[in-house]
Amino acid sequence: MIRAYKFLMRPTVGQQASLGEMLRDHCSLYNGALQERRDAYRHASKTSIAYGQQSAQLREIRACDPQRQGRWSFSSQQATLRRLGKAFAAFFRRVKSGETPGYPRFRGVNWFDTVEFPKDGDGCRWNSTPHDPVTRVRLQGIGHVKVHQHRPVKGRVKTISVKREGQRWYVILTAEQTAPEPLPQTGSMVGIDMGIANFLADSNGEFVSNPRHGRKAAAKLEAAQQALSRFPRVPRDKRTANHQGAVDKVAGLHRKVRFQRLDHAHKTALDLVSKHDVIAHEDLKIRNMVKVPVPKPDPDRPGGFLSNGAAAKAGLNRSISDAGWGVFLTILHAKAESAGRELIAVDPRNTSRTCPTCGHVSAENRPTQEKFHCVSCGHSAHADTVGALNVLRAGLVRRDAQPA
Repeated sequence: MIRAYKFLMRPTVGQQASLGEMLRDHCSLYNGALQERRDAYRHASKTSIAYGQQSAQLREIRACDPQRQGRWSFSSQQATLRRLGKAFAAFFRRVKSGETPGYPRFRGVNWFDTVEFPKDGDGCRWNSTPHDPVTRVRLQGIGHVKVHQHRPVKGRVKTISVKREGQRWYVILTAEQTAPEPLPQTGSMVGIDMGIANFLADSNGEFVSNPRHGRKAAAKLEAAQQALSRFPRVPRDKRTANHQGAVDKVAGLHRKVRFQRLDHAHKTALDLVSKHDVIAHEDLKIRNMVKVPVPKPDPDRPGGFLSNGAAAKAGLNRSISDAGWGVFLTILHAKAESAGRELIAVDPRNTSRTCPTCGHVSAENRPTQEKFHCVSCGHSAHADTVGALNVLRAGLVRRDAQPA
């Protein structure tokens, strides 16, 4: 199995400048390759250029610009071109499936934040000084950079990426490992129902409260963003000290909220995986759930629109994003795989409207957000607990239906 590790880098001032130059040059390469593809399609009878053709031009590009493109790893530049190729492949896939195409866009320097090295030892070297008590990663064109390694890396390192987040630099490793030993069996099965009032409810009647980290930090974040809005928008290298301080404050608040969500998701997922052998959850389409309502033109007022509940939907969208369901489910899948647990995703439709006693399905079974009262048999319970019970039953049915 493949596992990722993320460590904070501690570069010197000179190394920070070199890391910034590396990002800018790779961004320039990405944008130049994108421009070449656009020009070839528009002006050369709709000719398509693939990754292989652009990769073959790298040697000539490096020879013509040795001070910028020539100083960086050849493999990392190939990875940047391969990244553009994946963007075009996703674009054509969306066109064929009838989705919104989303043509690949040019990247600004502030929006290009990652450089990948496809192989350890090719343009980079993890733990390049094994006899030194300080862990270092060696990057071509930059040198040996100190790394705050807060946990050991198990397995063989395959790829290395360098990422900028605000004013911090991180190194991300992917390591190939043998399958870990599964946790001891507990004989327990559970269904979980994701929510807003409660982060989740399980089929045993227990609840995990929603910490609402984004809402708690909203006032500080609003003040910091207002302070930042007073500065004119200028390139990163032309900001004053006060401007850069305002940028760092906003980035720091966002980073704190993101880390708080990750911490809560890790602890909640670990608790579930430790206690249960089988976990059933709703297969939520979160991207569809946070879509903006379609405007409703007013037939009686040309140019006017009818109320479509956009304000209320915006509040719900913020709450869904603040809960971080997608991050939690991703972490839950990873931990379940490592622990040898079984995870089952089920269709979420009508899970909170179906009576677990008699099976009656009706919207009237849920008179309020929290209360469930079956209009057929009179069964009453918490609506989220009922949803979790139905999720567990649907998961077990799907599990039994799967061929051995």
